[in-house]
Order: sequence, then C-alpha cells, then structure tokens
Amino acid sequence: MTDYKNPHLLLETAEVEPGEISWRSPSNLAILKYWGKHGIQLPKNPSLSLTLSSSFTETLLEYRPKEGGDRDISLEFFFHEEPNEPFREKVVKFLESVTDIFPFLRQLDLTMYTGNSFPHSAGIASSASAMSALALCLCSLEHELFNTLDDDAGFDRKSSFVARLGSGSACRSIFPTAALWGETGEITGSSDLYAVPMAGEVHTIFTTFHDDILMASTEAKSVSSRAGHGLMEGHPFAEARYADARRHLHRLIAAMRSGDLEEFGKICESEALTLHGLMLSSNPSYILLKPNTLEMIERLRQYREETKHPVFFSLDAGPNLHVLYPEDIIHDVRLFIEEELKPLCEKETYLQDWVGEGPVQE
Repeated sequence: MTDYKNPHLLLETAEVEPGEISWRSPSNLAILKYWGKHGIQLPKNPSLSLTLSSSFTETLLEYRPKEGGDRDISLEFFFHEEPNEPFREKVVKFLESVTDIFPFLRQLDLTMYTGNSFPHSAGIASSASAMSALALCLCSLEHELFNTLDDDAGFDRKSSFVARLGSGSACRSIFPTAALWGETGEITGSSDLYAVPMAGEVHTIFTTFHDDILMASTEAKSVSSRAGHGLMEGHPFAEARYADARRHLHRLIAAMRSGDLEEFGKICESEALTLHGLMLSSNPSYILLKPNTLEMIERLRQYREETKHPVFFSLDAGPNLHVLYPEDIIHDVRLFIEEELKPLCEKETYLQDWVGEGPVQE
C-alpha cells in the first residue's frame, strides 16, 4: 500500500534559501457522487467528476528556514489578505497530519496566502480547490528542496494522494477535464488512495461542457460535508446507495465514452437528487436545498421538455444548482438562464464556469 512516508526528507537548514511556491487549482463537480467514507479519507464508492475552470483557489506558500529548534508547525495564514484563525487551525492540523510524508515542514517557517474566486462553504466544493492547491504547493516544495518528483505522472499521483488526506474530493481536482476516484475494475490503475485522469476516456463533447452555477444561497452550509459523511455511518440506505453508485458508474463511463448525453443527464440528475435524499433520510436529518433550488429544477425540466435541448442539473452538498450543457447550445441556454433562473438567485448572482484544463503553477 502506497503511503509516501519518507523520514529521509530532512533539511540542512543552513543551506536553505527562502522561497515561495504558488498554485491555482480548480474546484470539481462530481457527476457520480462520493458520500460516505471509511478509514483515513477512503471512499465507500467510486466517484467521477468534471474539472471546472473559473471556480478556483489561488495559494501562495512562502517558506524560510526556522531560526529556533522547536518541532511545531510554524504557519502564518491569510485568507483574502486577512488573518483567519479558524482556517489557520484547520491548515495547521492538516500539515501536522502529513509530516510523515513531508518531515521537513517542521524545519520551516511558513506563510500562506490563499483565496477563492467563489464563495466558500456554500456547496461549490471549496475544500476541493483549496486542499488540492495546498497539496500541489507541498509537492512542489518537496521537489524544489529535494529534486524528488521529476516524473509528471508521479507528481500528480502524489499530489492527489496528499489532497485526499485534506478533503476527499480534492484528489480529483489535480487532473484536467475529468477524474475518477475509487478502485473499480472499469478503469485500470484506479485506486481508493488517489484519483486518476479520465480525459482520455471521455468523448470530446465533454471537454467543452459548461457548468453555470446558480447561487440560490451564498451562506455557509448549516451542516459541513465532513459531518454529512459521518451520518452515513448506520444510515438505513447506505449499503443500497453504495451498490447503486457502482451500477451508475458502469453506465456513466459508457455514456461519457460514447457521448450519450441523454444517458449522462439521467445519471447526473439521479445522483444529485440521491445525494440530497440521503441527507433528508439521515439521523439527524437535514436540508440544504432552498425553495428557489427546487423552483429552478422545475423550470429547467420544463425548458428541456419544450426545447429538447440536452441541458441538465446537478447539485453538490449545498443549495446551488449546477446547470450543465454542451457548447453548441450556449446562446439558447444562457438566454433561458438570464430570463428564467437568474431572478431566482440570491442577488441575481450566478457563476459561468466550464470544463477546464486543471491546476496551473503560477
């Protein structure tokens, strides 16, 4: 089992010059949902996502050798240029958890500047973009200090592994276009420990797919995704859900390989509603959907029935509706969004996003 532990990654601090690493990493939208985990951030079922483009986190990590000899993680943290102690504490806890992978972190004073292009904790997978950006910074830092990660595929795999430890869905953000996380006989090399790229496995129509995110609410969620995953323990429908997800995966991979948009849309919407159905039926139950979310779904379904356009919806663990469609109907769909859905959004706000090329080192 790969764990990447390496006690030999220690520095001669007198030889280390101060420096910085910067990455921009996107969020991703799971079409096949991961909900329920075990062990250390391992999924109960595989998930398959589209990598987004304009919803991203930018992270700059500055480092310099410690002057003192303490072994604590030393981190100054700024979110959108302001100190944020709750976020700093989360990052410190994560960094402490990966010191067996990056033992040199205890030998450095770190300063982290990070920010999102979209609202955090509102169900647009901000943890995926944030933790993938940080994981990429850590792997780049290792390579800069020790010259250990020359192989691009190996760098991506380790980054995905490390990102998973911070946020399960983050491991999928490492790759362009689409990614699969979770071991399955459907895809050679798939693993519960990291995601694998799917760009070469999907029809070209998905490389230009759009995802317009309708903001039913920008408030932070009442229940975190971490807590939601925990409620799958003992959930009365858990085992049936995991079996259903594997059946959906078989159909979804076939649909995405062939470009079968009708089949893709059926699975996409079923998965979104199942996710929220699991929340509604957990103990305690909770509701993240808003009245306007449901109204948007009804209007989208009516529009699809009237126009026969392949336009579909998805939901993450939040109230905001993802509207998915191919590039060739963008003008019609955007007009529909502007006229019918935008007025239902909080402050008439929606984000125009699309399938992207993955993270970029800056």
